[in-house]
Amino acid sequence: MVDMGEANYVIGIEIFRDRSGGVLGLSQKGYIDRVLERFNMQSCSSGIAPILKGDKLSKMQWPRNNMEREQMKKIPYASVVGSLMYAQTCTRPDISFAVGMLGRYQSDPGFEHWKAAKKVMRYLQGTKDYMLTYKRSEQLEVVDYSDSDYGGCLDSLKSTSGFVFMLANGAISWKSEKQSITASSTMEAEFVACFEASSHALWLRNFISGLGVVDSIAKPLRIYCDNTATVFFSKNGKFSSGSKHMDLKYLVVKERVQKQQVSIENIRTTLMVADPLTKGLPPKAYLEHVMRMGLLSNP
Repeated sequence: MVDMGEANYVIGIEIFRDRSGGVLGLSQKGYIDRVLERFNMQSCSSGIAPILKGDKLSKMQWPRNNMEREQMKKIPYASVVGSLMYAQTCTRPDISFAVGMLGRYQSDPGFEHWKAAKKVMRYLQGTKDYMLTYKRSEQLEVVDYSDSDYGGCLDSLKSTSGFVFMLANGAISWKSEKQSITASSTMEAEFVACFEASSHALWLRNFISGLGVVDSIAKPLRIYCDNTATVFFSKNGKFSSGSKHMDLKYLVVKERVQKQQVSIENIRTTLMVADPLTKGLPPKAYLEHVMRMGLLSNP
């Protein structure tokens, strides 16, 4: 076995180190450049966000006739979405919600869906220098931010869950996904999101414990939520939604809190890092959350 030194690239991700400054950065600039060139977007103007407040996608935007459907067959929609998925999986949690939305319409995309896909690529054009950044800290602690919208899917009225786990000032694990059940209130949607986040927290605890690098992983893992009712019912009182699936999720979350596996804590919406994983936001709020995820152009 030959020691070839520190890795500079891993599966297309460039690794930057500043040991004196205590900074580690992960970049996919090269990959993003290749994606933009592959789909003839290398000279496109940059966008301020992959999806904004008020942007809506639905099945109503499917091709209206066979002529439109034939035209869409010439457009590499599925290939673009697949390429974007790889970027968001590796280093770009900021496009998770937009890419998840695009993925819902791969079976029969329309022109509005294609315009939305190009909007994500324009955003990447302007942010391809962003690095997922981690900074040296005296105390390493894993924390999570859990959020949901409420009934945001125009096709099913289902909500979208999002979570971001943070360590050393950078995102280490994230997910944006449409919920499998239909929530009847904002609190129910937030509870489903907390259930999913707490399930991932248990897996992440076991994984990081095996690495032996984070002492505080033995403590209850903090999950921040911006819904006060969800925080209250995770610790106190009885809850019944009339739905067996919902009630089971509530009981599981409460049991995990009682066993001190996780702790559900309240946080202001303005500080909810997972907000961009559940909905489109105004540009200023969106960019502030992106920075809190550890995505920086100049770490």
